[in-house]
Amino acid sequence: MSTATDTAEPQPLRTQVYRQLRTDLMNGSVRVGERLTEPKLAARFGISRTPVREALAMLAADGLIRREEFGFSPVPPSIPRICDLYELRITLELHGINRAIDDPAIVHDRIALDAERRRWQEFALDPPEQEPGFVVLDEQFHVALLSSSGNLELASSLESVNSRIRHVRMYDFMVNSRIETSIAEHLGILDAVLDRDLPLARTLLHRHIGESLTVVLDRVTRAVTAMSFAE
Repeated sequence: MSTATDTAEPQPLRTQVYRQLRTDLMNGSVRVGERLTEPKLAARFGISRTPVREALAMLAADGLIRREEFGFSPVPPSIPRICDLYELRITLELHGINRAIDDPAIVHDRIALDAERRRWQEFALDPPEQEPGFVVLDEQFHVALLSSSGNLELASSLESVNSRIRHVRMYDFMVNSRIETSIAEHLGILDAVLDRDLPLARTLLHRHIGESLTVVLDRVTRAVTAMSFAE
């Protein structure tokens, strides 16, 4: 997946096709059941089939499309499944803080969190562009925070959940100011953990993930409706 850290240099054709198709899919411009085929897309973009094939593979890896007998078709997000996976995500992430609250001997890795805070302070000064690929940077923050609590199996489980909801979490960063809001909220969470105000950190983290779910569900509902009626 391309990330929000892409430079202004000309992008490979596969990345250009990937980004355009990703936008089409996430806006609901591609109707349910519509086939995305290499010849059709190559003709649309006026390019060879190779970058189209690579772009389709990237979209399939994101979970936005699935292979059919002829080409690919969009994957309509399942709202019940999204809610279930977000519930699991919240459980994992909050436990990283709860375990430190329950056991004073457990202390978050300050060196790792200081480095993470410096990274997000840099993003605050120069925010990444508004695009869905920011989800990769966001995932890295949440995994780093959970890893710093000392249980790497929890972090590994979160990575697994992230891979299953990435295709819908991208919707969170299609909304104006959501990237800037996320950066500010990440810094607030980090400050609370580093100050050892763990109850506050838990509250901020819970609210942060809950707000993300609200935005995602709203955008997904709109996209699914659009997919059903796209011409």
